[in-house]
Amino acid sequence: MSGAVAHLVCDCDGVLLDSEAAAQRALQIQLAARLPPGVDAAAVIQPRLGMTLEALLADIAGQHPLPLTPDEIARIRRAVDAEVASRLRAVPGVAAALRAIPLPKAVASNSAGARVRAALRRTGLWPLFQGRVHCADEVGAAKPAPDVYLAACRSLRAAPDHCLALEDSVTGVTAARAAGLRVLGFAGAGHIAAGHAERLLAAGAGQVFDDMRRLPELVRRLQARPF
Repeated sequence: MSGAVAHLVCDCDGVLLDSEAAAQRALQIQLAARLPPGVDAAAVIQPRLGMTLEALLADIAGQHPLPLTPDEIARIRRAVDAEVASRLRAVPGVAAALRAIPLPKAVASNSAGARVRAALRRTGLWPLFQGRVHCADEVGAAKPAPDVYLAACRSLRAAPDHCLALEDSVTGVTAARAAGLRVLGFAGAGHIAAGHAERLLAAGAGQVFDDMRRLPELVRRLQARPF
């Protein structure tokens, strides 16, 4: 039986920061110029959301020829990061929702640690996590591996079954479940496509919601009656 929810572990992009739509747009532009004619860049990106950029590009290259030299990957990375930085904002309502939940919190992200920390500071979310920010480039393995979630649990000094993850991607849900956390799926960020809630549930999310104003009540219910 799962323990009581006593800690909250949040993905960053698409949960704390409404950044995935900007990243997707920039990546689509970059890939449209590189993919073979007739291949829809949006269609190849969508099922790979939540992966690191490098893993996403390598996975696409396994199906379609791409000029993926280190210089090309660096150019794509610069274009995506610039677009995200220019449009950076917190997910609407997330700051108030997190402040209303009196539980210790951590971040578990596939994005680069330096970028995540800078973005959390710029959006005013950094103090909510008291430095407990864990990223794939620092723990050695990216989602869907469970490493970033296990690192977050260690920093909270908590067993995974006492932690609740907030995730917006199938990749992230898979990672959190592999680490032993329960998962709430969030489907309210700007990049979410039709049918995404069902995909999160199929990956292992216990519930899916699309408005951060609902989060405090959802957490209270889970504390009283875990799924």
